[in-house]
Amino acid sequence: MKVMNDEIEKEIREGIIKVVLQKKYELAIRNISTIIDELYANISDNKRISYGRVHTIKVLSEYLYTHLIEVNAPVYEIASDIFKKGDDFKSKGVSLSILSFCGLFDYKRVLTFFESAAVSSEFDMREFAQMFFRKLIKRYPDEIKEYLLQLVKSDNPEMRRFVGETLRPVQENKWFYKDPDYPLSIIRKMFKESSPYPRTAVGNNLSDLARQLPDLVYDLVKELVDSRDKNSYWIAYRACRNLVKKEPVKVMDILKVDEYKYKKRIHKPR
Repeated sequence: MKVMNDEIEKEIREGIIKVVLQKKYELAIRNISTIIDELYANISDNKRISYGRVHTIKVLSEYLYTHLIEVNAPVYEIASDIFKKGDDFKSKGVSLSILSFCGLFDYKRVLTFFESAAVSSEFDMREFAQMFFRKLIKRYPDEIKEYLLQLVKSDNPEMRRFVGETLRPVQENKWFYKDPDYPLSIIRKMFKESSPYPRTAVGNNLSDLARQLPDLVYDLVKELVDSRDKNSYWIAYRACRNLVKKEPVKVMDILKVDEYKYKKRIHKPR
């Protein structure tokens, strides 16, 4: 869906690109917020839920990155300054997305920004962190794997949640279906996670894997149940939210329950 138009492109060139080249970051930050709102207004009402703010952030950041590169601007410096000076999720989200493109050439220099976003008090920033980080996993799988194995030991549950969410096999991570050992080698470290937020991320991760690798997830669910750890069992239960739709009896047998409840829906043996 196209949300950009000639008028907005002109606003971006005059109100952001020209302004950041003059290092007027406060003005650029205000203009970013305004343009994000204009892009959002161009999304039809019936698609705002599926597109929303994330789509507008991606559209604007990709446009800025491409055009700043074309004029040989110091993109990393510009994006990092906007991130540091920004005080709202719109400008910080755009700058983090731009930094993710910079990270494709040198991932180490952008890690601190993602760590900051991952533990932000703003939900939107935490979401942007795990979404935009995925392109770095694909570009540097070995290096990022070692990095995530360190983060999973963090005392901060938000950081552990970041690890679990960024490893979900969504569009950018579809290659996980062919190499599930990659994400599992990391999230296995969270199989006894006691904090609700990251624990939910682990359960969601396994639930996603079950869409294409049900047998693998069944084996993991059995392992989690057999561990007799209450947190592991919670993850096992959450991991079955897709499996139970097709094989309710099998799921309930493994979980040792008579019915399966998820949100407002209750599954019972057929």
